Amino acid sequence: MLQRFRICLYVLLSICLTVQAQNGKKTRLFIIGNSFSGNAASFLPQLAKEGGIDLEIGRAELGGCSLERHWKLAEADEKAYKGKSLREMLGEGSWDMVTIQQYSLLSGDPATYQPYARQLVALIKSLQPKAKIYIHQTWAYRNDAEAFGKIKGEERAKTAQEMHRHVRAAYHRIAKELGLTVIPTGDAFRAMDDDKTWGYKRDAAYDFATPKPPQLPDQTNSLHVGYKWNNDKLTFDANHANTAGCYLGSLVWYRTLLGGNVKEVKFKPVPVSDAMAAEFRKVVAAL
Repeated sequence: MLQRFRICLYVLLSICLTVQAQNGKKTRLFIIGNSFSGNAASFLPQLAKEGGIDLEIGRAELGGCSLERHWKLAEADEKAYKGKSLREMLGEGSWDMVTIQQYSLLSGDPATYQPYARQLVALIKSLQPKAKIYIHQTWAYRNDAEAFGKIKGEERAKTAQEMHRHVRAAYHRIAKELGLTVIPTGDAFRAMDDDKTWGYKRDAAYDFATPKPPQLPDQTNSLHVGYKWNNDKLTFDANHANTAGCYLGSLVWYRTLLGGNVKEVKFKPVPVSDAMAAEFRKVVAAL
């Protein structure tokens, strides 16, 4: 019954947004975040266009920016966002939706959220009383990361699975406290990584001790940037999403914020295979 209710709710929301778009009304989304929100909403414009939704996105994103830093910049009214303050940007017209999120390194530690999340939400409500506020649940780092996010002070998670559990718990806790809706991007990443067929597996045959350009380890099914060569140096990014991860995140945002029917989505970026895109749609539809 609950699953049927959710399906009906998403269908109704999708119809309402489509009618809204047909009536010429623009849907306006404002994102307060960092590189992870930039990743997760990368392909949202293309998905919205396919769904017949006229979407405008405003972005207050700074690399590695935490809730604390966003709030302190807002409190000081600093013009840190391309020459504008957060208050100025939030006050530009009427926003239908606003999102916030924690810095990934701190996302698993609930003590780092308050009072900054509450203060940001209060600011949003004072400037955009009609906007629906979401909190973006970020993802755990790749299974082979050299270090994972903090879960209590300087204590760090020991595995990607542990990081995900703490991150998820922290986001749902703050969402409940403040009455926010969670964007479950991290859950979609975990579902893919835990799948026996689709989960990324570290290349056991690659010589990581003495790598030779341009050879790279097999990174099939990775949702993260991972290894790449840069000026004959092998670099490693286990945190940020690659094209596939950005697409998966965008499907989550499309479904959660815009009521998009992800099962019917046709758009996909070229590097993502048809089979992987189909699995993404299946996973996101089940969230």
